[in-house]
Amino acid sequence: MLFLAGVMLYVAAGLITACAFVSFGVTRVLPHPVPVTVGARILLLPAATALWPLVLIRWRRSRGAR
Repeated sequence: MLFLAGVMLYVAAGLITACAFVSFGVTRVLPHPVPVTVGARILLLPAATALWPLVLIRWRRSRGAR
């Protein structure tokens, strides 16, 4: 039961982070400012949800560099 709660917490944090990243952060992480289509954002959502700790690290580094 505790494992399931941990997985649910991880997924919840991942969804929150992924939605914020796909909405605001994806254009900041890219080396050159380019428009990102809605289809590309939809494709990025599952990966950003699963890898949200890495997404946060990269997003934070890109904000500090500018």
